Amino acid sequence: MSATTPRPIESTPVQTLIVSEDEAGLRLDRWFKRRFPALALSHLAKICRKGEVRVDGKRVDTSTRLEQDQKIRVPPLKLESAAAAPAILRASPEDARALAEMTLYEDASLMVLNKPYGLAVQGGSGMKRHLDGMLESLAKGDARPVLVHRLDRDTSGVLLVAKNRRTAADLGEIFRSRQAQKIYWALVEGVPKPAQGRVSLYLAKGPGMGDDRPPRPGTERREAADAREKMRVARHGDEGAQHSLTYYAIVEKAAPRCAWLSMKPLTGRTHQLRAHAEAIACPIFGDPKYGHRPEDEVRRRDPMRAMPEGLERKLHLLARRLILPHPKGGTLDVTAPLPPHMQKSWDAFGFDVRREDPILAAPDV
Repeated sequence: MSATTPRPIESTPVQTLIVSEDEAGLRLDRWFKRRFPALALSHLAKICRKGEVRVDGKRVDTSTRLEQDQKIRVPPLKLESAAAAPAILRASPEDARALAEMTLYEDASLMVLNKPYGLAVQGGSGMKRHLDGMLESLAKGDARPVLVHRLDRDTSGVLLVAKNRRTAADLGEIFRSRQAQKIYWALVEGVPKPAQGRVSLYLAKGPGMGDDRPPRPGTERREAADAREKMRVARHGDEGAQHSLTYYAIVEKAAPRCAWLSMKPLTGRTHQLRAHAEAIACPIFGDPKYGHRPEDEVRRRDPMRAMPEGLERKLHLLARRLILPHPKGGTLDVTAPLPPHMQKSWDAFGFDVRREDPILAAPDV
């Protein structure tokens, strides 16, 4: 057995760096990722906990939002040398063309993309292609487009991108103050009762999610990993529990098999709509993580309630519409079409996308 050759490590001196105008509004971890791509985020978290990173002389954590002209003390960093570090995604004309094909709306300040099924929004372990990396193809000098919010990899539809940091900060405030109205469409198994309702639950991350997830043995089954990487229903006061609120309405149904739901989340928790659909016993069709409880499998064995075999087993969740105040004035209102696998299912059940969407009448609080 041959010994593994350690990767060369480079050390940096103590530095004091200034936050530029284009970097205003960035989280500290994203700022470090831009300035020091070879820095491991686990190491950044450690030096923040120890107080070695300072912003204007104050201790900070990795989620701290930065402001223009702030001074960041950067302690000595241990970085993998360029020769040993993983390859950084490079901008390409193919990425620029793909983004152009995804664009639903664009102006001088922002753009709205129609994210396809299966494309990750941000990078992760082993991730070779993702939207955040693709946006490098639209960078101009130090300025590059900025993701304003996120969608799960298997969720399709409307995704908002700011063209500069100032617009990103303005849009971030609009989202935080709940001025943005987000409407999702889903095909769920079963028919929820009542036909229009409100799901209000506390959710917490499962043991396979977030910074505290345990190491995953290489021989572990994928199903077990999925079970750990789910949000779980929690109680108020439980560690990590956050309140989540969603309004839903049936647009059309093919009882007792399924229903087309329009959903309006008022909070933005991880996997919120997927967890809420499971909680009302109507999981989103094609979801690889949610909807695999014993009662769900019983329904699928019932020939009267099981979904037809010809449908594609992909997540049937679409970020259908986004309505919010435009930072430059007026209202931004953008709608995404059904992705191909959902259109196929809509056609199979005879659902008409021109139907009036009852969720528009749901409260905004």
